[in-house]
Amino acid sequence: MARIKILVIDDEKLIGWSFKKEFDNKYFEVTTAESGEEGIKLFEKDFHDIVFLDNRLPGIQGLDVLKKLKQLRDDVYIIFMTAYGSIETAVEAMKMGAYEYINKPFNHDEIRILLQGIKDKIQLVHEVQLLCRDKPMDLTFNHIIGTSPSIRQAIQLAKRIATSKATTVLLLGESGTGKDIFASAIHNQSTRKDRPFVPINCATLPENLLESELFGHERGAFTGAHKMKKGLLEIADGGTVFLNEIGELPLNTQSKLLTVLEYKTFRRVGGNEDINVDVRIIAATNRDLEKAVKEGKFRLDLLYRLKVFQIELPPLRERREDIPLLIDHFVKFLAKKFGKDIKGVTRESLQLLEHYDWPGNVRELINVLERAVILENSEYIQLDSLPFELKEIPPPAKINDVENWLEIPEDGFSLYQVEKKIIELVLKKAGYNKSKAAKLLGITRDTLRYKIKKYKLL
Repeated sequence: MARIKILVIDDEKLIGWSFKKEFDNKYFEVTTAESGEEGIKLFEKDFHDIVFLDNRLPGIQGLDVLKKLKQLRDDVYIIFMTAYGSIETAVEAMKMGAYEYINKPFNHDEIRILLQGIKDKIQLVHEVQLLCRDKPMDLTFNHIIGTSPSIRQAIQLAKRIATSKATTVLLLGESGTGKDIFASAIHNQSTRKDRPFVPINCATLPENLLESELFGHERGAFTGAHKMKKGLLEIADGGTVFLNEIGELPLNTQSKLLTVLEYKTFRRVGGNEDINVDVRIIAATNRDLEKAVKEGKFRLDLLYRLKVFQIELPPLRERREDIPLLIDHFVKFLAKKFGKDIKGVTRESLQLLEHYDWPGNVRELINVLERAVILENSEYIQLDSLPFELKEIPPPAKINDVENWLEIPEDGFSLYQVEKKIIELVLKKAGYNKSKAAKLLGITRDTLRYKIKKYKLL
């Protein structure tokens, strides 16, 4: 958490000096003013969280200063100080919004207890603000379904990174592959798990609002900025910030993010003061960032900084052995959710679901199963309950005698080489007509294009 700012407004220099000596530390930052006018100017320039305000001041008096400060920022904690034991004035200050009042002379232990209580309240407010946002599910690696080598390898790497001191993680994968689940799981298995997990989608906010969300802003930084606002980086201090769709981050914001990653500091929009934070940044994208760098849309230095720890999440079509497990899990979950007595899917439905290429990955599978569970009236999901687009691709012809067309050498072979060779042969047979080749292979045209690019065939 960033240091809490204290403003002491008192014409007695000794009071200001003693506050600085006793309480200016790693938790609090103390600024002093010797008049109400000076205090208001300092508060307008850099809003403070706590104000110790004397009643008797040269010029504008304490109650008038209190009124002005509350107009500028209603959530400021104002402690009203009086050396004259005037209960009437103290009660009036409380009615006007003062948090507490204390009588002079006071001791440092009294102030220390008061500050600790306010510090706890400020921290609680920050956490409530995060909970009021789209609260991330309390997900762990146990929520990731699959036994295929590719997904297990991704999980093992993510677990090692989670418990490390790495402050940057880059998740790569197509839409729907579970990048958000991995991000939450990494946070929940880290030493930061008791601090905030803050997700933000870089693609859904315009540049000016995105910067304000991330870094916060000072009062008057732009039209509508009537009050100072702390950004998510500042609120998430000690925790994790999940930057989804980081490939959509504007170049100007990329530069500021790089500063955060390298120096652990940033400035609020319209601000002049460096703010120190300790956060882990988990970034995710379905874009080719290296291509974006070549197109001038992404900073190369930021890419290098992000990809120190990189995890690639496999698409569902490349871990088809996990499809039955996913179907079984989500059918049971959805049946319970919608109050349906559905035990699973028929053999024909399973074959169709296993054969489909799932361009939307696990998220698309969940949506298809949710629709099917709602529509189905029997114990098992029938073909009629599955959407039409799944049935458009006919299953490939069955090969009854594999040994007649495929000879396995004693030393074995690479599956990568076999798939590449088969696609080469089919493309040649189809006269390099992609639609015809996709039909012969029993896959979609999009999948064929992906594999052609993967194996650099055309």
